[in-house]
Amino acid sequence: MSDTNSIGLHEASASQLAEKLNELLANYQIFYMNVRGYHWNVKGPQFFELHAKFEELYTDLLAKVDEVAERILTLGHQPVHAYSDYVEISRIAEDKNVSDGEECVRGVLAGYRVLLERQRELLSLASDADDEGTAAQIGDYIREQEKTIWMLGAYLG
Repeated sequence: MSDTNSIGLHEASASQLAEKLNELLANYQIFYMNVRGYHWNVKGPQFFELHAKFEELYTDLLAKVDEVAERILTLGHQPVHAYSDYVEISRIAEDKNVSDGEECVRGVLAGYRVLLERQRELLSLASDADDEGTAAQIGDYIREQEKTIWMLGAYLG
């Protein structure tokens, strides 16, 4: 019996990566709903600009939710798919009843910072496991999100 999975990674490494990817998935799902809420509820003089920006962000987050879940499947494991599990696992808390534009942007920044922390940990694990697929995916996310953090920080002044 082989100790590698269908894509040639050691099963122990793939299992550890899938667990961390499931944690990331939970954070993405909660963050997605937070940003969706900001989009729906933002008020004030920046409404039009932020409403459009939040739609752009949540659309991207939703695509990443699917990509992360599919990577877990590629590693031979099952993605967590119950919202109750997401709430339990996520380090990003649900952000309820936020409508002030600047507070919404601060919520987005906080969410991205958590994602970056989780993704940097995953990048290290993927590199150690010689998992180029996960490393490349997560590396792309990090690069994009670092730029988004810079831009939103500049927006806040």
